[in-house]
Amino acid sequence: MIRIVIAEDQRMLLGALGSLLNLEDDMEVIGKASNGQEAISLVDALMPDVCIMDIEMPEKSGLEAAEELKGLQCKVIILTTFARSGYFQRALKAGVSGYLLKDSPSEELASSIRSVMDGKRVYAPELIDDLYSEENPLTEREKAVLELIADGKNTKEIAEELNIKAGTVRNYISTILDKLDVKNRIEAITQSKEKGWFK
Repeated sequence: MIRIVIAEDQRMLLGALGSLLNLEDDMEVIGKASNGQEAISLVDALMPDVCIMDIEMPEKSGLEAAEELKGLQCKVIILTTFARSGYFQRALKAGVSGYLLKDSPSEELASSIRSVMDGKRVYAPELIDDLYSEENPLTEREKAVLELIADGKNTKEIAEELNIKAGTVRNYISTILDKLDVKNRIEAITQSKEKGWFK
């Protein structure tokens, strides 16, 4: 019997998922959590085989919870509405066994759980396509400048840290905005985070 914990903050969906999986002969839902922190506690207490996790949840997101559960026996499957490559890359780094989208057919979830229990990894095909199509267009130096901006440093501080002139920093910033096709620094940082380009 495959023992499952589900973490999902939408109550109706949490109930529906639990009922669907309990219909499978070889599966049993042994715990339900409404946020990432509860999911971690349940996995620690119940030692399930699989934890199915939404991403956007209160207290701790599914990705933060997956990062904390990395290395445990429990396999994590992310089930989300978000097909963002940045989320997917972060989930891969957290070592999740599966990343599926909520609009997938319900029988796909059960077969994915079985595949994961067999040691396979299961990812939504559209995410794999995105992963290879979206390369970061910035050079290493431009990435360094943007990361320092994200850390809250101003032009003068960036120039000092990278040993370059303030005018050169300003040139880098305008190149970054052009390459990312954004209007300002905030948009550049937001886009880079969403695409998983920050270290």
